[in-house]
Amino acid sequence: MSGIGREVRVALVGEQNSGVAAHRAIPLALEGAAKLGGIKLSAQWLDTESIGDARVLEGFDGIWCVPASPYRNMGGALTAIRYAREQQVAFLGTCGGFQHALIEYARNVLGWADAEHAETSPDAGQAIITPLACALVEASAAIRCTPDSRLGRAYGAKEIVERYRCSYGLKPGIEAALIESGMLISGRDPVGSVRAVELPGPGFFVATLFQPEQAALQGQVPPLVSAFVAACAGEGSSC
Repeated sequence: MSGIGREVRVALVGEQNSGVAAHRAIPLALEGAAKLGGIKLSAQWLDTESIGDARVLEGFDGIWCVPASPYRNMGGALTAIRYAREQQVAFLGTCGGFQHALIEYARNVLGWADAEHAETSPDAGQAIITPLACALVEASAAIRCTPDSRLGRAYGAKEIVERYRCSYGLKPGIEAALIESGMLISGRDPVGSVRAVELPGPGFFVATLFQPEQAALQGQVPPLVSAFVAACAGEGSSC
């Protein structure tokens, strides 16, 4: 179903904060991507406390789990991610959204009910999101895109450079279980650390530790956001 001629609705899951650069960038990124694609789009911020049993998400064409975690209600964020994954609603998770997408997947696909985030549960026995060996705060770094991944197709490149603002990532040693279960590691840094994941098959489910939206603050349309918006509009989402 094409987004042209109808309004595409995107839910932004997270607590809106104008002091967060990514939160200022996201509306600009969506606006630029929609304009470039000739798509009419509206975005609505949803606090994690408002997610409840996910009924509030019905009618949205896309869900973006945004940066700036810890969220007020981690359960709300995980419910939104699970809803997007199971209902095949176009999903993008960046920074904190990446981290929580992995936690949701670990709990509900891998069956690791005790999967946690070390920032909010530092003593957890199964923390799969742990401090990075080197924090990436206000940093730019190279990412190698996996061939024929949605990430690689969005950028049309084998290697990209993107901005980060994070201190936590996937715990080393976890990725084998993700790959065995069918998740694709679609982006790695030059030493092989996981920087982006996606789910193959129909739908659009991509999560990145980096923040592609920040390009909008320099007047650029982020390629990954364009791909997300196109998927929200039903254009090429199953590629």
